[in-house]
Amino acid sequence: MKRTKVIDALARTDFGAEICVKGWVRSKRGSKGIFFIALNDGSTIKNVQVVGDEAQFDADMLKKITTGACLSVEGRLVESPAAGQASEVQAVRIEVLGTCGNDYPMQKKGQTFEYMRQHAHMRLRTNTFGAVMRIRHNMAMAIHTYFHEHGYFYFHTPLITASDCEGAGQMFQVTTKNLYDLKKDENGSIIYTDDFFGKQASLTVSGQLEGELGATALGAIYTFGPTFRAENSNTPRHLAEFWMVEPEVCFIDLDELMDLEEDFIKYCVRWALDHCLDDLEFLNKMIDKGLIARLQGVLKEEFVRLPYTQGIEILQEAVRSGKKKFEFPCEWGDDLASEHERYLVEEYFRKPVIMTHYPKKIKAFYMKIDDEKPVCGGREMEQTVQGTDVLFPQIGEIIGGSVREENYDKLIGEIETRNIPMKDMWWYLDTRRFGSCPHGGFGLGFERLVLFVTGMQNIRDVIPFPRTPKNAEF
Repeated sequence: MKRTKVIDALARTDFGAEICVKGWVRSKRGSKGIFFIALNDGSTIKNVQVVGDEAQFDADMLKKITTGACLSVEGRLVESPAAGQASEVQAVRIEVLGTCGNDYPMQKKGQTFEYMRQHAHMRLRTNTFGAVMRIRHNMAMAIHTYFHEHGYFYFHTPLITASDCEGAGQMFQVTTKNLYDLKKDENGSIIYTDDFFGKQASLTVSGQLEGELGATALGAIYTFGPTFRAENSNTPRHLAEFWMVEPEVCFIDLDELMDLEEDFIKYCVRWALDHCLDDLEFLNKMIDKGLIARLQGVLKEEFVRLPYTQGIEILQEAVRSGKKKFEFPCEWGDDLASEHERYLVEEYFRKPVIMTHYPKKIKAFYMKIDDEKPVCGGREMEQTVQGTDVLFPQIGEIIGGSVREENYDKLIGEIETRNIPMKDMWWYLDTRRFGSCPHGGFGLGFERLVLFVTGMQNIRDVIPFPRTPKNAEF
């Protein structure tokens, strides 16, 4: 008999029809010779209830039906007398496809998320992680759909690169060299001429620079793929391997870039509410009781557009007035900490914020420099850039973007001032030499988006198999 997915079985009303469902046991209980099995196949957060008379089934087979066991059930679809479900399956034949012993790590009892990370290969079968992964899938679909509908082209940028987009140097090296016998020159530097690529190569931290090349040919592109940063960070907001969404658009100014960021985020949130309501309601009940209200609030509110200088003044006034104490300083020129960002979003404005016009020295070399210098506390400050950070409740920064510097001489000047090694990036500078144009874009950390939409508290819990310092299991 052809299998019916649980999500489809629960929607059917042709009671009396023969049906076959397959999946994993969430729970099993019995009462007066009748057994009740909650069966789930991952297609929905909801279980289908399988009901049967114990006397009609082999007792040894029934003993094998424990939490986590995999079953094939054939029977009749009947109207359910139980509240909260329209239908159930009255079992006629049950086959145990896979048994599950008492040492199954995801038994039906409260498990901490830390415990489940140690069993990431099995945690996906739980209700919570099933919901998170279905939402993650839907967020990926929303991203592709949004950009396709708006005329962007999906552009694949390399994972192996000889350039460092951010200039941070925290990259994973890619090599075929024998690490036990490294050839070095007279200065002690490793010789790479005999390596696979003939030069030092690393896993990419961003597809932006190559994305700019695509934009200057196709007008508007987006990348969506894995990126890697060898940052020794164990915070709930950082991963060593994560996915980035990076659109690049020609002929866009700062206001248009902020419009794009806000419209894109709202589209993704709206998609989640439209396509993942069952999972969101489960997470709203079990994980974060304010989740759905917060998602709906994002759609209702216009994002605040806040210059960095004004943001610093708000933070400093909060400290002076005694309204807030911060662990980290917030002087003009400082890179804002998560506590600063969350105060602005969650306490001061109570809505998402797009912060702009950051000090040049704390942002990347490719950002367009503002013509005018800001004034803070009656003093003229240093130069700022047309950068944008979208700040969200509970997350902090979820998007970082900018208008890019399209002028060759200005870009070269910034590269030389910062002593950025550009010998292997002549191709990037050529975009400013040959038909340069105004353009801009942003990077969205995909896991941070999923973190916000699901209400989960740790970024390691919104990716199937997290990669963090000292952790590369599964």
